[in-house]
Amino acid sequence: MSFLNKIDSIKTEADKDILNTNSVLQLEEFRIKYLSRNGILNQLFEEFKKVDKEKRGEIGKQLNELKVHIQKIYDLASTTSPRTTIKPDITDYTLPGRTFNKGTKHLINQAIDDITSIFEKIGFEIYEGPEIEDEYHNFDALNTPDYHPSRDMQDTFYVDSKDKDKQYLLRTHTSPGQVRIMENTKPPIRVVVPGKCYRNEAVSARSLAMFHQVEGLYVDKKVTFKELKGTLNYFAREFFGENLKTRLRPSYFPFTEPSAEMDVECYLCEGKGCRICKHTGWLEIMGCGMVDPKVFEIAGYDPEVYSGFAFGMGIERTLLVKYGIPDIRMFLENDLRFLKQF
Repeated sequence: MSFLNKIDSIKTEADKDILNTNSVLQLEEFRIKYLSRNGILNQLFEEFKKVDKEKRGEIGKQLNELKVHIQKIYDLASTTSPRTTIKPDITDYTLPGRTFNKGTKHLINQAIDDITSIFEKIGFEIYEGPEIEDEYHNFDALNTPDYHPSRDMQDTFYVDSKDKDKQYLLRTHTSPGQVRIMENTKPPIRVVVPGKCYRNEAVSARSLAMFHQVEGLYVDKKVTFKELKGTLNYFAREFFGENLKTRLRPSYFPFTEPSAEMDVECYLCEGKGCRICKHTGWLEIMGCGMVDPKVFEIAGYDPEVYSGFAFGMGIERTLLVKYGIPDIRMFLENDLRFLKQF
């Protein structure tokens, strides 16, 4: 066979082989056969050195055209060849399977769902108010006077606004939601208001500038403090544990009268006293009280006809109590080693 006939034969064979490459593995075999260091093309160029000088011009031209052609069809096949069957015969089925991290709800979102579901069982509905509030709903309608310290710039994040008649701010508690509900709803009202709150406080192991609260409100005729205590005792035992002891201590809030703080027995020392409970045996979980008649008057309710109670708890601090978490900042650090425990 002459050299030119050999070139034509290899070209025909290469065209046939490239049509049969249906995988990355077969494509690699084609490359090794024709284009590798020990491939057919390199062997032809070695043989070309022995060709007579009179014939080198024509044969060299045909040989270079063959090389360009084979490289071209290989490159084209490389961009269109299926890539899903790479060495299937060497898969080790004894290796352990791949694991994937399953996404879950954040601990705070879990707590909000758990808390609201507890109150839903006894007839409370869920309402979510706006996070940007005006002073009226955040302070005035809740019987908070102008001189109250919480209205100072040191505690509240105020927002610039083109509205000269209203001062806006990031709500400092979820209680404005109660006001908005009373403005648009006639009693009886039984509602919980979860959401984010903001206060201009130094971030530490016990406080954050952004935190979460759940507020509760019940308004009807002849609502008593006894019902408040029974409702909160029910919640505490559902959320913290059946055998948990609770107590109410007198306190003060501008929008409730009388007001109280609710404590639960320390989970760690069982009431004996330890560093977590500051050796008191008790842990504070929420504030509560009977709605002040002035708040009813502002909302347009007759305080001689209606009465009610309200309560509010910080989600992060409630979780600190429930799980014995030492630092409130851990909720926002997104450390999976911490979050996966819940």
